[in-house]
Amino acid sequence: MTKRVFSAFKPTGHLTLGNLLGAIMPAVRLQDEANCVYAVADLHALTIKHDPERLRARTLEAATLLLACGLDRSLVYIQSRVPAHTELAYLLESTAYFGEMRRMIQFKEKSANQEEVRLSLLTYPALMAADILLHRADIVPVGEDQRQHVELTRDLALRFNRLYGEIFTVPEAVHPQLAARVMDLTTPDSKMGKSDGSAAGTIYLLDEPADIRRKIMRAVTDSETEVRYDLQEKPGVSNLLTLLAVCSGQQVESLAFQSYGALKRETAEAVVETLRPVQERYAELSADPAELSRILAAGAALAVQRTADLMALARGAIGLL
Repeated sequence: MTKRVFSAFKPTGHLTLGNLLGAIMPAVRLQDEANCVYAVADLHALTIKHDPERLRARTLEAATLLLACGLDRSLVYIQSRVPAHTELAYLLESTAYFGEMRRMIQFKEKSANQEEVRLSLLTYPALMAADILLHRADIVPVGEDQRQHVELTRDLALRFNRLYGEIFTVPEAVHPQLAARVMDLTTPDSKMGKSDGSAAGTIYLLDEPADIRRKIMRAVTDSETEVRYDLQEKPGVSNLLTLLAVCSGQQVESLAFQSYGALKRETAEAVVETLRPVQERYAELSADPAELSRILAAGAALAVQRTADLMALARGAIGLL
C-alpha cells in the first residue's frame, strides 16, 4: 500500500535555502514513493501579530515556490481554503486537555517573549493535528522542533479513536535521512530560519545571484586556514561544505580546498545554479496569475473532496448530526 505523507509550510517569512535543502528537496524525492500532500499553513501564521496584506503576499509566494521547486506531482493547496482544517481542529480541541497544550515547548518559548499571548498560540497544536489527521497521513516529515507536536497528534488520534471509534490513522514522525541542516551564514550555531534568522546570514529562494554570492563570500568562518568538516571546532566552514555538497551532489568527504576563499566561491556558484531553475519556474508561474489561481483553487477543491468522508465520520462519531 502506498504511504500517505503530509507536511505544511508556515508563511511567516520568505522561504530559504535551508527550507529547500532541509525539507522541500526531500519532499520532492518522496513523491516517487508516496502519496504526498503539502499545504501552506496560513492559519498557523495568525498565532502572532501579523500584517494581513503581507500574510496574503507571503502565502501566495510560498505556494508558488512549492510548485516551482518540483512539488507539482503532489497535492499542494492553501490551508485556509479548506474549511475542514478548522472544523476538525475544534473537534480535536474538544478531545485535548489544557495541561497538555500548555506543556508544549514551543508555546512556552514563544509566549515567554510576548506581553499579549493569543489564544491561538496555545491551541494551534490541535490545528496542526487536524492538518495531519485530515489526510489520514501515515508519515509526517518533521524537524526535531516539531516532534513533540506530532506526538500530541498521535495522542489525540488514539484518544479520539478510543472514545468515539476508530476514525483516525495514527501517524509516525520521521526525519528525512537525506535532509540537510543548513545554518545561518553569520551565526553558524543557529539554524537558517525564514522568520528568525539574520538577513545577512539567510539565503532566500528568490535572492538575486549577486546577493547570494555576496552573502556567501561574507560568511563567518574562523581564524584558521584549514578547510575541513568539523561541526564543533569549525561550524562556519562545515556549513559551507554542507551547502556545497548538497547543491553539487558530492560527498562532504570528497571536497578539498586550499583556502576559505576558494570554498566560498565554489559554494556560491553551486547555490546560484541550484536556485536558478526554481527562480525561472517561479517567474513563469507568476507571469500567469490566472493559471496560478486555477492550480491553487484546483488543489483546494481536491483537498475538500478527499477529506469529506473522513469529516463525515468524525462528526458522526463525536455526536454531531
